[in-house]
Amino acid sequence: MPVFNGERFLARAIDTLLAQTYRDFELIIVDNASTDATGAICRAYAERDRRVHYWRNDKNLGAMGNFRRVFELSRGELFKWAAHDDEHEPEFVERCVTALDRDPGLVLAYTRTRDIDERGRTLGILSTGLDTNSDDVAFRFRSLVRRDYPCVLAFGVARADILRRTRLLQAYADCDRVLNAEIGLAGRILELPEPLFVRREHANRSVQQYRSRQTRSAWFDPGRAGKPSFPYTRQFVGYLTAIERAPIPLFERMRCVRVMMDWLAHNAPGLGEDVMFAARFAMRPLKRRVMHAPRPARPAH
Repeated sequence: MPVFNGERFLARAIDTLLAQTYRDFELIIVDNASTDATGAICRAYAERDRRVHYWRNDKNLGAMGNFRRVFELSRGELFKWAAHDDEHEPEFVERCVTALDRDPGLVLAYTRTRDIDERGRTLGILSTGLDTNSDDVAFRFRSLVRRDYPCVLAFGVARADILRRTRLLQAYADCDRVLNAEIGLAGRILELPEPLFVRREHANRSVQQYRSRQTRSAWFDPGRAGKPSFPYTRQFVGYLTAIERAPIPLFERMRCVRVMMDWLAHNAPGLGEDVMFAARFAMRPLKRRVMHAPRPARPAH
């Protein structure tokens, strides 16, 4: 569980994980240099339950840096990320682990999602609508590079050895979709029908605070705040890199490249947005000089 200033919902998120019917796990919490009561809450849980291990970063690593840090500290054969503001029904982990144990071809299992508001009231039940349980590699890949599904797969239970072969999460918007695709290239992904994952919608979620991919860079990497991050371009390169690294036959690799040609056609406006944002950023110094240049004196009459 990566967390930064999560005191409001943190205790509830931890409680629902410790209440899982599947109990053979460690809960690694990495505090990204929080300035609120997050540290005190985590230390209290670590003292009460030996499954809880608390770490604190000396400085803020950015959201994705902290997500990667959590995985680096893990030791299990299976792994899942958990957000500090989400919840899980008691059977979530057990159902996912059982599915992976029964089917060696599965690399990740997750469930349908129940959205709740800040007070815990149900907003709706949703499915990703993805057909990623197919043996067809390119078919799975085409599903996962879409932009119209709720990106909750990363909060499922995955095989840790598969995750170690990926580039994990990088510091740009929608990098989780690239990770999903990279996992899907390695094997089948299954959505279980029960809504056992509970996602909280609230005003402080990153997608609410940072509406565009360009401005969301501050959440992924504080050092890039306000600077060009080329999220669409990096996503495109990320998908191509995933195809290149995937342990699949050449024919399947070429089919996946064909999928990316279609992706490129549909996402051309976003790639153009990357260029325009960078151009505006590069022009800011010149604009400031023009705006602050002394005006010529008016001629005397």
